Amino acid sequence: MKEHKKLERLMLFSEVAQHLSFTKAAQQLDISRGHLSSQVRQLEKEMGLALLIRSTRSVRLTTAGARVLDSMHKIRHDILNLERNVEREGLIIEGLIKVTAPALFSERYLLDIFTEFTQTHPAVSFSIESSYKPHDLNTSNFDLAFRATNQPPENMLAKKLFAYQHRCCASPTYFERFGTPATIHELINHQCLKGKDQPQWLFNSGSVEVNGRLEINDNHFLKGLALKGAGIVRVPEYLVETELKNGKLTVIFADDMPQSLSIYMIHPQLIHQSARLTAFIEFTQQYFSHYPTIAD
Repeated sequence: MKEHKKLERLMLFSEVAQHLSFTKAAQQLDISRGHLSSQVRQLEKEMGLALLIRSTRSVRLTTAGARVLDSMHKIRHDILNLERNVEREGLIIEGLIKVTAPALFSERYLLDIFTEFTQTHPAVSFSIESSYKPHDLNTSNFDLAFRATNQPPENMLAKKLFAYQHRCCASPTYFERFGTPATIHELINHQCLKGKDQPQWLFNSGSVEVNGRLEINDNHFLKGLALKGAGIVRVPEYLVETELKNGKLTVIFADDMPQSLSIYMIHPQLIHQSARLTAFIEFTQQYFSHYPTIAD
């Protein structure tokens, strides 16, 4: 027996039980009296209980029928609450937004975006997984992902926020002590502090094997070492844009960097998207529409 058919018959029975009349219930439901009567009889057969006492002039509830009607009142109440909650979900900007994003992007941008957004919508909260793992948003419990890529997934809605370059840079004191390389091939004579599994640095004019005393999988540490004059680093420009502007770091080979990457905001295509998610997506796009474009 299909559960949805049983629930349908229970709903039909509750209508008869409330009116104590098959005729009035059939009119209210806009179905035939005969169909209504047959469905209630089928329900009684399935449950093995008599729910109604029928006579030519009246309909009365049995003790079991009264209990079933009482239970159906609770079910109707739960359904009504469900409808109200769903409607509220579509209209009220509140609740939790779950986000996955790269650590650098989260620190550089998301914390500010979250702060500004919650000033307008204080009933919204955020949960961030700060990682580079490419989660499948169709199967994971994340609402949104921010990813650095030039090939966003085709089965998702992907909104480009901005493009950025990687930059090779070091502190002025490093270049004063060890000289500024004139070509990318001179990098082999310098302390090139590299990320994990980064034996080569790629440029438009070629690739270079880089040497250095340190390899580390954290761009923040690389940036800190560069500021201390420990060597040359290659990191996303948005990580060091402030230091490049104030002269604490100096960029080299700016015109020889490969094609830029883009940061995309990615989310599943939902027929009925929550108000909080819609508002946050629009807010984030607006935030970056006023943000200076980072080296395309």
